[in-house]
Amino acid sequence: MKCISVYTNSFELFSDIYEQVLQTPPQENEDIVIEGVTVSGSGHVPDQYIERMRVKPEVVVMKEKSRNIMILQHGDVFEICLPSDEEEAV
Repeated sequence: MKCISVYTNSFELFSDIYEQVLQTPPQENEDIVIEGVTVSGSGHVPDQYIERMRVKPEVVVMKEKSRNIMILQHGDVFEICLPSDEEEAV
């Protein structure tokens, strides 16, 4: 899965910029700033990463079923995990 990190601990701010992040995501290893929030293209993460993170008590897991997007929130970061192009083709 492709991962985008959004560096904020504010769910309200994250919600405000979420669609904009999805419309213009950063490239891998690229940082952009949207409404004062740093957004980073974190590359690809294996499915095992998501499974390991979702069992941790300090991690909040959200899923947008219609687009198969997983959002992990922990500390001061939200991680948006999107299906990669290969995964969408399956």
